[in-house]
Amino acid sequence: MSTGTGGKLRVRFAPSPTGYLHVGGARTALFNWLWARREGGSFVLRIEDTDLARSERRFAEGILAALRWLGLDWDELYYQSERLDLYRRYAEVLLREGKAYPCFCTPEEIARRLGGARGVEYDGHCRGLTPAEIERYRAAGRTPAIRFLVPEEKKRTAFRDFLRGEIAFERLTTGDFVIVKSDGTPAYNFACVVDDHEMGITHVLRAEDHIPNTPKQLWLYEALGWDPPEFGHLSMILGPDRRKLSKRHGATSVEELRDRGFLPQAVVNYLALLGWSHPRGVEVLSPAELVEAFSLERVVLSPQVFDLERLKWFNRKHLARLSPEELLRAAEPFLSWLGAEALRDRDKLAKALGLVVPSISTLSELVGHPDLEVLFRRPALTDAVRAELSRGRAAEALERLAARIPARLSRDGLRPLVREVAAELGLRPRDVFHPLRLALTGRDRGPELAAICAALGAEEVRARITQALAAAKSGR
Repeated sequence: MSTGTGGKLRVRFAPSPTGYLHVGGARTALFNWLWARREGGSFVLRIEDTDLARSERRFAEGILAALRWLGLDWDELYYQSERLDLYRRYAEVLLREGKAYPCFCTPEEIARRLGGARGVEYDGHCRGLTPAEIERYRAAGRTPAIRFLVPEEKKRTAFRDFLRGEIAFERLTTGDFVIVKSDGTPAYNFACVVDDHEMGITHVLRAEDHIPNTPKQLWLYEALGWDPPEFGHLSMILGPDRRKLSKRHGATSVEELRDRGFLPQAVVNYLALLGWSHPRGVEVLSPAELVEAFSLERVVLSPQVFDLERLKWFNRKHLARLSPEELLRAAEPFLSWLGAEALRDRDKLAKALGLVVPSISTLSELVGHPDLEVLFRRPALTDAVRAELSRGRAAEALERLAARIPARLSRDGLRPLVREVAAELGLRPRDVFHPLRLALTGRDRGPELAAICAALGAEEVRARITQALAAAKSGR
């Protein structure tokens, strides 16, 4: 499908800072970012913070941090709260031209006149107020909202969606709608139109729940004498039960996913495939690979299901792509429980992570992980383990191993050493490997033993064997 960008593409993401960044909003931001970066256009970030009762600066800062974490950089940043004079100026233009009017009705008065009905068109009570009536309202201390005057013929309208084709509304059930609230702040549709025009936005790509807003915005563009951008609407993201994605479905914000130990590149990869597919069917993709392959022609409009288990699969794939140093940097926020001394031994940490990470889906699973703990904390041997180390020739095998462990114990060097000791004692290699695992970890299963020894180092391996033998002999 062609979008007819013509000049330079300018798209935007415009979140309201009333909560954390929802994965649906993140997907919208991502598609706009991919499109802008693919086409060499501009990605504009606009914080729509004019809802004084619900907007909070901490949420705005959180959204910026979440986008940075995802790797979605922006070319321009705006806050609507810093542009209030601009909205007032354009509202005054519509008032002067008779395309808007002051409305002194309170919500309670409107509800009484409409019999308490909800979702019914405003009755136009203030549409024909005389100057004298307006002055009486003001003298009584009432501050008006400003309503846009919607001619009856406008309620049958259509527009072309660059993803969906023509969308027609037979009769919109909307009366004259508020464009500036009585507290002086702009309503969403009005501020959106003013900003998209002033910022030179060429294409608006957003979720389909904004489709009903589009006619109102088009009427405002026409009333102000401006050419509108092109509009396209993505599908919704649903939970596994195919209902609107919400907290009941688990982690639904980017911040939650970050804190649960998902990699940003895995989240970006997964969100990109919620409504888009690679032309060759490739699934595991880096952000750079996504930019290179992205096009609107491969966007699908069916509802997309957010599946946390599927995201975990992508996270495992991206964890496997990391270098040891990259993995260590990503894992560090989840390793503080090991203590400062462990965190300073970066070489050992890197080796330990290489052992443990293949068995996890998210980095938060590293917290308290028994296979990780055993590499940094000597195990307390149970009575059963001590008894097992006292049987047969287990202790003799361990003593011979400890005496022969070289100063630098490599991953490849353990098996020949074990075979040598086993042959001398007339044992099977597994009869030497098993007590060695018990001595080193206190458990009868876990990661590959040769890798454990390499991570611990020769000195620690000898020390643990010595400690285990002493415990077995003393019964403690």
